[in-house]
Amino acid sequence: MSQLNQTVGAESLLPWQHQHFPGKQASEYQSVRHEGRAAVLARAESAASMLRQTLTVPSAELRQLQFSWQVPALIAHADMALRHADDSPVRLVMLFDGDRNKFSMKNAMLSELAQTMTGEPMPYATLMYVWCNTRAPGTVIINPRTDRIRKLVVESGAGRLNQWLDYQRDIAADFEKTFGEPPGALLGVGLMTDTDNTRSNAHAWYGPVTLTKR
Repeated sequence: MSQLNQTVGAESLLPWQHQHFPGKQASEYQSVRHEGRAAVLARAESAASMLRQTLTVPSAELRQLQFSWQVPALIAHADMALRHADDSPVRLVMLFDGDRNKFSMKNAMLSELAQTMTGEPMPYATLMYVWCNTRAPGTVIINPRTDRIRKLVVESGAGRLNQWLDYQRDIAADFEKTFGEPPGALLGVGLMTDTDNTRSNAHAWYGPVTLTKR
C-alpha cells in the first residue's frame, strides 16, 4: 500500500509539485488540520492549478484508490461540459500513459502544444473524479477541449456539502467505464480546485489519498 502524503510547503519530503498552467492565476494549496483530519486546504480566486505527485504504477498493479474531501459550497453556473464554465470545487486527477499513436490529429497537436508550453506531452488519458452541480453520480463528462480528458461524477448537488466524504474506487474499472479500454500505467495523481472559467471564488479540503497496488 502506498500512502500519498499531502504535506506541502518548505518541509515537504515527498515529491508533490504545484503545477501551474500557462496564462492562469494559480490556486493556493496549504497543509492544515480540519475537523481532526490532516488535510490540504485549496483556494481558488479566478484561478486554476494542480497539486501533483509523479509516480509510475504499471496497469497490472492498479487496484483501489481511497480519497476524501469536504466542500462548503458549489460554484454557481459551473458546467464541466462547457468550455466557458468548466470549473469544479474539487477534482481528484489521475494521469495515465498509453499509445499516443492513437491520438487524433487534434489531440496530437494539443500534445505538441503542451510539450512546448510545459515541457511534457499531454498524458495519453486523464481521468478526473469530480463533484458536479447537477449530473448524477456515474455520469461521464468529456472535456470540451479534448476527449483525452474525461470526468467521472462521484458527487452531485448540494445535499452533502459541509461534511467529510470518503470514497473508495476501483481504478481499472472506472477507467474502462470512462474511456472504453483498459488503462495504461498510472503516471500521476493530482488535486485540483479551479475557478478560472467562471471567474469566481471557491475553497475545499482534501484528505489523504491512498493507492493500493496489487
